[in-house]
Amino acid sequence: MLVGIAGGLVGNALFAETAGLDRFIAWVARPVGQIFLRLLFMLVVPLIFSALALGVAGLGDLGRLGRIGLRTLAYTVIVSSIAVGLGIGLVHLFQPGRGLSDATRARLVEGAAERASGLAKMAAPANGMDLIVQIVPSNPIRAAADGDMLAVIFFSLLFGVGLALGSTEGTRALTLALEGLLEVSMRLIALVIRIAPIGVAALLFTLTADLGAEILIQLSRYVLVVLLALALHQFVVFSLAVRFFGGMSPRRFFSDIREAILVAFSTSSSNATLPTALRVAEERLRLPPTIARFVLTVGATGNQNGTALYEGVTVLFLAQFYGVDLTLAQETLVVLVCILGGIGTAGVPSGSLPVIAMILGMVRVPPEGIGLIVGVDRFLDMCRTTLNVTGDLVAAVVVAHGEPSSANERREGG
Repeated sequence: MLVGIAGGLVGNALFAETAGLDRFIAWVARPVGQIFLRLLFMLVVPLIFSALALGVAGLGDLGRLGRIGLRTLAYTVIVSSIAVGLGIGLVHLFQPGRGLSDATRARLVEGAAERASGLAKMAAPANGMDLIVQIVPSNPIRAAADGDMLAVIFFSLLFGVGLALGSTEGTRALTLALEGLLEVSMRLIALVIRIAPIGVAALLFTLTADLGAEILIQLSRYVLVVLLALALHQFVVFSLAVRFFGGMSPRRFFSDIREAILVAFSTSSSNATLPTALRVAEERLRLPPTIARFVLTVGATGNQNGTALYEGVTVLFLAQFYGVDLTLAQETLVVLVCILGGIGTAGVPSGSLPVIAMILGMVRVPPEGIGLIVGVDRFLDMCRTTLNVTGDLVAAVVVAHGEPSSANERREGG
């Protein structure tokens, strides 16, 4: 990480806008980083399918499955609401989008539409009833190919329910096959993780060489508000949840999950961090495997507190930047859509940008304004992904603490 950041800053300072630096990024740094990410993404679908199906089937009692599912959903909605409310409250308190001179505003706006134009090609996730309908895939293989992770998760849940209902020789053989698929996926992930130092250095070199320091200075107030909101949620809200609803020491919790936090920060992807999070939950936190697999695989797409918080802060920041005063009803709409966005946004780098563009249009803020934050989105994406992954592990701790047999399963697993 340090080599990548330092190298990128030196390259930006000494060789900015030179053909040599552009060629090095285009032909070396960016491809190496992207290959590392693609290797991780390549294994996400088989991992999610096998882990979630086995997690549901391992619960056995479908009444227990429903109870765990409801507890996970309730946790997600409540904590995501707190996250969005915290972020919006800090934007109102510090007003990061106001106070710019006309000259600075014009300079920042210049080229924003061009930088945001590529986002128009990205399909914004459905909302409301459309989101509910599209969760059910008409073709699970097509859903996997299209990267529709909510649909893949729904099919995996249903498949696990089918395994739990059956006790024939065929279902037992299929369960063994899924266990083999999970083992192979985890082993391949372990091989990919061995090249993580190279991949992470390449990703961060590309980020800092492209970004430089100037735009960070211009947008520092916005960045600081986002970071403050993420930090408060990470170390205050999550610590309270772990202590009072998970029965675990926050110090021990954060110490045990540090590996997952580093992978999340480096890759900017909840999906890519899922294998590490599963291993941390089972080996370090000693959570019951069935609960950990269920909560973490669902949470990788459906419990993104950091994404919901970031979307709310960004929309209000851009509204202030353009001088658009939102009504209470509009801000309430922003909160609701951000919560849905945290549930339905793809757990991949910059997956929240289409959602932000959609919300800006709903509240009549110029959508091209999203081009202003594209430059700093990668760094903030790394930070909010860290919060997302931590939130998934907190959810697993809280849900496991409420299950009567969790203590026994912890002892058996330990």
